[in-house]
Amino acid sequence: MTALDFPAAIGWNTWDVQYHTGWVHLPDGLRVRLVVIDADSTVWDDVTWRRGMTRMGRHSIDGSYTDTSWQRAGLSVRARAAAAGSTLLVSVTTESAGAARCGVVIDVSPAASAVLPHPVLESGSLVRAGDHVMHVIDGTIRVLDAGIYVVDGAEFGLVVDGEPLDGSALASRIDGAERTAAASEVSTGGWLGEAGQAMSRAVTWNTIYVPGLDRVLTPTSRDFVITERDGFYGSWAVHAWDSFFTALVASTMDQNFASTIVDQILRFATPDGMLPNRISDDRGATLDRSQPPVGGTTLLEAYRGSGLGSDTRDRHMLEMVLPALVRWHDWWVSARVGPFGMLTWGSDPVDGDEGSGTMDRARRESGLDDSPMYDGVVMDEQTHTIDLADVGLNALHIADARALAELATVVGDHDLARRMTREAEAAAARFDAVFWSEEAGLYLNRWSDGRFSPSISPTMFYPLLAGIPSAERARAMAERLLAPEVLGGEPPLTSVARNDPGFDNHYWRGRVWAPIVYLAVNGLRRYGLDDLSSPVVSSLLELFLHEWTERSSVRENYPARLGEDVTALEQRSDSLMAWGGLLGLLAIGEVTRPTAEGWRFAHPGRAATVNGLQLAEGTLSVIADGRLTVRLNERVLLEAPFGAVITGMQLTDSELRATITLTGGEVETIRIDFERELR
Repeated sequence: MTALDFPAAIGWNTWDVQYHTGWVHLPDGLRVRLVVIDADSTVWDDVTWRRGMTRMGRHSIDGSYTDTSWQRAGLSVRARAAAAGSTLLVSVTTESAGAARCGVVIDVSPAASAVLPHPVLESGSLVRAGDHVMHVIDGTIRVLDAGIYVVDGAEFGLVVDGEPLDGSALASRIDGAERTAAASEVSTGGWLGEAGQAMSRAVTWNTIYVPGLDRVLTPTSRDFVITERDGFYGSWAVHAWDSFFTALVASTMDQNFASTIVDQILRFATPDGMLPNRISDDRGATLDRSQPPVGGTTLLEAYRGSGLGSDTRDRHMLEMVLPALVRWHDWWVSARVGPFGMLTWGSDPVDGDEGSGTMDRARRESGLDDSPMYDGVVMDEQTHTIDLADVGLNALHIADARALAELATVVGDHDLARRMTREAEAAAARFDAVFWSEEAGLYLNRWSDGRFSPSISPTMFYPLLAGIPSAERARAMAERLLAPEVLGGEPPLTSVARNDPGFDNHYWRGRVWAPIVYLAVNGLRRYGLDDLSSPVVSSLLELFLHEWTERSSVRENYPARLGEDVTALEQRSDSLMAWGGLLGLLAIGEVTRPTAEGWRFAHPGRAATVNGLQLAEGTLSVIADGRLTVRLNERVLLEAPFGAVITGMQLTDSELRATITLTGGEVETIRIDFERELR
């Protein structure tokens, strides 16, 4: 197994995209799934995150432990499973909400097989139905062949390809697997609620296996990609900027996992370096368009978060993916130059693709499909770009160049680092001249005829992410943008300003979207505007935790009006979308986050815990109560009083360095002799 092959496509896991209530064994494809049968013999096997699922429980990356709950036909079901090698242990408990008699059916079959006839099992029986044989001992089932099996009762255990266990031994094995999984899960508590659990599980539960590619993929949503579950593609699809954001969340759990997710999109780059907007099994690649260039910025953050010091961080991943990211960066300059010589969105004509080269496709390249920012915009038929120079795209491209320059320095490619730095500085100077509106006091999109577009979205924060404005200008901009009638209010950072004529609560015309929120907040943090960013993060954490607590959902997008229900399919907000977890990651960043200078730790003013961040040196945990305590593998690294902020923490083989700023403004630089404990 390589760094780009984790988790490996072997053993038992929940990777069958067709069904959400079962497990598939790889490489042979044997599937064990649980369905509900009611008194009329109706089979309820349509459970998805949109329909039926009630709780997304713990899910280890490798499938060694999974826990989920759902409801169908008045029956509540909880399934806990432990997998080790070729053995699968499952414990299922059920509770009926009404008088109607329902039962759980176990379907053991090849993943593509039809439903087979089923016998009813009693404890102690050896049942044969044609070629299908099963042995039941004290509620533990030994599956000897494929078939459908009905188990009478509220609790039972299943063992596939392993020795039968009695009930207590089964429970003990599963409980042990749960404890192991809990110890390695990113988890949070206190003010943060279960933000860490939510963001982690939205990635692990969305991982699927694709037989045609013979590999594991992590799309942003397993429901979104399969037509059988109200999705939009045959059985799998991956998207460009979705993959980078998903990988960033995954990097807090395992760097190899993150590398695999980055690789799943990079392998589809075109010969000229373009990363397609989307690749799927039934519709192929979108060769006419890409998606926002966030590769460098997300990878840089993942790299910084991979270790406590520069000598332990994951350079191997950088060496593998940096060339592809540079080619993608350069593609934008070769293919998407529009008004004023600045970058803008576009779509190239592709033979056989009637929709290519159109305004609709260019909007999709922006990732903000129906944003009011692009109402009334038209295509330039010569350049195949839109007639609006875009603040967000140009700022992201500059931020990408700065990130690639830093990553190039890490891997020792100093020529590339110098080139990217020169390009970033030159582009920033042009940006300032083209996009700054003195009248508005903001950077604004600009029409080809020279007019500034009045439409405002969180993309207007991206110049801060790119480090373009002065500190004074950055604060003034941020305060204007966060006015309640613009992008402030509750909830903040809606996808378009509240005073925009096109604002409503539909999709990109107002909903709160974690990806653009994440980029905007990181822009504020780059300039140290924590007094502005922290209230935004706190407000959005409430929104995030509400959906998680009430519906076990990590959403594609969140309502722009508090209390509005966006759960229905027609509301276009997927219930389990990995990038929604970025709101949880932002909240964790209030307590701990990697920065250019080193790690930052701060007390959020309310009791909070962060556990299980996986670094090269081991497991990082932070406790904020009466004091601020930072631990590595349960060993205390640093302690500081309430209100203190720790910045620039770096750990080497023998020394820990950090700066502590106390509540009164007193600054103390510390150095501690420290012999690092390696895993």
